[in-house]
Amino acid sequence: MHSSRKGSDVLVIGGGIIGLATAWRAARRGLRTALADPAPGGGAARVAAGMLAAVTELHYGEETLLGLNLASAARYPEFAAELADASGGMDIGYRACGTLAVALDADDRLHLRELHALQRRCGLESEWLTGRECRRLEPMLAPGVRGGLRVDGDHQVDPRRLAAALLAACERTGVEICRSRAERLLVDGDRAAGAVLDDGTELRAGQTVLAGGSLSGRLAGVPQEVLPPVRPVKGQVLRLTVPAAYGPFLSRTVRAVVRGSHVYLVPRENGELVVGATSEELGWDTTVTAGGVYELLRDAHELVPGITELPLTETLAGLRPGSPDNAPLLGPTALPGLHLATGHYRNGVLLTPLTGDAMADLLATGTLPDIALPFSPSRFSAARQEAYA
Repeated sequence: MHSSRKGSDVLVIGGGIIGLATAWRAARRGLRTALADPAPGGGAARVAAGMLAAVTELHYGEETLLGLNLASAARYPEFAAELADASGGMDIGYRACGTLAVALDADDRLHLRELHALQRRCGLESEWLTGRECRRLEPMLAPGVRGGLRVDGDHQVDPRRLAAALLAACERTGVEICRSRAERLLVDGDRAAGAVLDDGTELRAGQTVLAGGSLSGRLAGVPQEVLPPVRPVKGQVLRLTVPAAYGPFLSRTVRAVVRGSHVYLVPRENGELVVGATSEELGWDTTVTAGGVYELLRDAHELVPGITELPLTETLAGLRPGSPDNAPLLGPTALPGLHLATGHYRNGVLLTPLTGDAMADLLATGTLPDIALPFSPSRFSAARQEAYA
């Protein structure tokens, strides 16, 4: 037997940083908003390193996504200030520290030179440095560094603190937090009408946002033709601590490609050093493996030899929500009343400010902002229809 609560204007399914940002911004627009998640503030953000790397993570063929990433990165300073105010003074660890991408051998150097050329063609600011100049910026780097790219516009945030601040902001703004799992989408006639929770409670809403990260494609009751094509991509991350007695270790995010594998080191002001991240297509597996830890430490040691002297304080694995084109799904589906905010893959933290604003605009006005239109779920409709023909 189902119990039913008074309806909301908006129900957000999923309490990761994307769902929380959407709910907070919707509530600020005056919409009665509920959010369903058994552990709000968790999800992929607990594992993410928090790099805001629109420039250094540019990939060939992702120029449209670049525009979205840059627009969201530009919003971060104001977003951090607003969130601090809305959460009662919580600091999300936003640091405008810059990023240094380095090469350790001739092949890596060639790859980095090609990336630099692509960045310049896209009008981005990045500076080529010699190995000596890289080590002058970051003295802990290995002597064998062959060159690098200095990108002062790629910053960082602490995703765990971001999630905690967003949850506090939601609560203080009047979002109803339902700490239960959404088990099934409610559909009345030809329209989404909310969700049934795992305790049998019906949460009814005029509009429903599916923001469940890698789980977004598994919600029962969603018609097959609008089910988001999102898959889990495993990432393993390490956290180390730089003792105060060591003094400065790294002043900015440092990243490299080592034997074809990406590795990055993200230093926090509190002495934490995040090392990541593997990228593994292993379904729903979240096991931390000896091989994953070894590879991260091995590659990080080649980059910064002194890292092996640091205490290892945490190992963790999480699931990024990947889409077929590695870009998010934002906006209305073919089922009236159901919207998507998922599939952010490696850019979830970076795209949090813009996603929250874009979804709130859609929920309040019925119109998705122009910058988000290329990322409408409808871009996969033709391919899906062919697959099921």
